[in-house]
Amino acid sequence: MEIIRGDVNEEYAYSGYVEAGDFVYLTFCVGNVGQSVEQQVHGALDHMEYRLRQCGIGLDSVVQVDVLLRDAWNIPVMEKVFKERFKGKYPARKTIQTNFAHVGGPDGLEVQIDGIAFKGKK
Repeated sequence: MEIIRGDVNEEYAYSGYVEAGDFVYLTFCVGNVGQSVEQQVHGALDHMEYRLRQCGIGLDSVVQVDVLLRDAWNIPVMEKVFKERFKGKYPARKTIQTNFAHVGGPDGLEVQIDGIAFKGKK
């Protein structure tokens, strides 16, 4: 079995996604940093979708996500975006409140999404 690593970040020593067998593991999906929480959730899913396209699949293949939020009170905002983007094909989900060590501090990163997608035959 070949393992493929993509979107490799040498500075911070991680792969943005790893294809291993029938699965794609995604990490540090972020976007629209500094904008509203809603726009950051959209940006994170856009980033995830971009990476998934590199593997020949889309958001409908995502089976599990871990959503990291700076403020857990923004869960309803995240759920609204998930309803728009996943259109009923929701992944299993865990949501965690955390502080981010990120450029921009409290006015910067509000949302990060990690996930697992199934790449096997449909």
